[in-house]
Amino acid sequence: MEPLPAPSPTSVRITGDHYQWLIAWEGCLALLRENAARSENPVASVGVELDGAGNLDDVVLLRRTPPHTYTQVKYTVDSSTPVNEEYLTKPSKNGGPSVLKKIAMAWQKLTADGTPADLALFTNRAPDPADPLVAVRDSRSQLLMPKAGLQGPRSALGTARTRWAAAAGLSEEELCELLSVLRFDLARDQTHVQERLQLLMAATGLRHDQDAVTCGADWVAKQVRAGHRTLTLAMVKEAVDALGLRAGPARAVLSIATLKPDPLADDADYAIDWVDRFDGPDDFTKRRPLSPATWRQLQTDIEAAPARLPLGTAAISITGSIRLAPTFLTGTAFRMVTGADLAVLQRGQLWSTSEPYDAPQPPTVHEHSLDQGDELAVAIEVATELTEDVLEYLREQQTPVSKLLVLTPPGGAKDRSVPDSAAANALAIGIRNVVRRATRTTPRIHLFIAGPMGLALLLGHRWNRLRPTVVYEDVRTEQGYEPAFTVQA
Repeated sequence: MEPLPAPSPTSVRITGDHYQWLIAWEGCLALLRENAARSENPVASVGVELDGAGNLDDVVLLRRTPPHTYTQVKYTVDSSTPVNEEYLTKPSKNGGPSVLKKIAMAWQKLTADGTPADLALFTNRAPDPADPLVAVRDSRSQLLMPKAGLQGPRSALGTARTRWAAAAGLSEEELCELLSVLRFDLARDQTHVQERLQLLMAATGLRHDQDAVTCGADWVAKQVRAGHRTLTLAMVKEAVDALGLRAGPARAVLSIATLKPDPLADDADYAIDWVDRFDGPDDFTKRRPLSPATWRQLQTDIEAAPARLPLGTAAISITGSIRLAPTFLTGTAFRMVTGADLAVLQRGQLWSTSEPYDAPQPPTVHEHSLDQGDELAVAIEVATELTEDVLEYLREQQTPVSKLLVLTPPGGAKDRSVPDSAAANALAIGIRNVVRRATRTTPRIHLFIAGPMGLALLLGHRWNRLRPTVVYEDVRTEQGYEPAFTVQA
């Protein structure tokens, strides 16, 4: 790839503005989704370069009741200026107040009457790991506190606090209070912001292709040029219709992360974070809970999710990173008989349990006799072949099954054997129907899945009028599989 030429000043300004409009459009999505989901304290309007907010006016989420969220958006074309003490406390080029001083002044003004405020510095600049205070930022809350307030005045943290307080024109106590509400949302490259917006647009029931993201940001820019500093729910709804962005219902967001942090966790109506409770150094090797955590505890958390979502929630978007057994379990927690409509992004498509289909798609069935008991093993072989591995496991473990049924799409197990949401729903129903017929006299089912995450979710959603089911996970050990969950079906 040829290196790009250095951007011109005009290019930098235009790109920086577009970056701000993307963040403002994210606020508009929060406005739509939180009101549709009947959140307890939803966003009521979105301010863009709002009067009276100082330099925290770039994007403002005005909620029904405070705290409102005031965001300063900073864009840079390179990585030469990380977020550290020098960047935050250095006076501007013309000798004006520093970034930190401006934030402190705006905070004091916004909270002078005792009204709380939520503040954010949103930038594509990366944090400086060598900076004493920035280095203690909590990646979950994006706050420097409480760690920034630890250690004595002579420590590296203590002397840094003293310098920051002086640069901000605050006492150290006031600085710690500011750092308790100022989120440092850092290293947000434009590509990352756009990908996140696509996920949010899908959850909001909108088209989520790149053109749709651009349409949203361009609409914000048009409103700002027209002098509209406050974007209301009615304005955003009208824009969605006029731009042809509507694709389905707005959805509550359930975030479940076991492999890597979910970028939508902070926006979720309910989030389950098990990343640190799964064994393995990275998302590829994380396949089972890390002792003392157990599969049973994860099952309890997932099955509690329906009660944690806003009352009356029916349409739900599943986000995060989970393997197939927890995905299937999530589907069973919101089974079709409950009236839930689940959706998940699969290869850029939204696969929904409410997607229409022509007729159930019966799978191809291969039967392998084992004669080890009266229970039934079922292998869903969609993305890759797993028959030999499952047979080996069943024999080694002497699982009390009479036979193994291997169910595949008509074209066999291969990549993209299930092309879209309609095909996934049709196949899920076809698989369930075959298993129903095969288990009329069977006391228990042992289920193994190799397929897309979306299919596992849709299958779990429709897994009813069956037998108690043990769901297995491929843990990539000598044993191969291990039982993860038992589902009453």
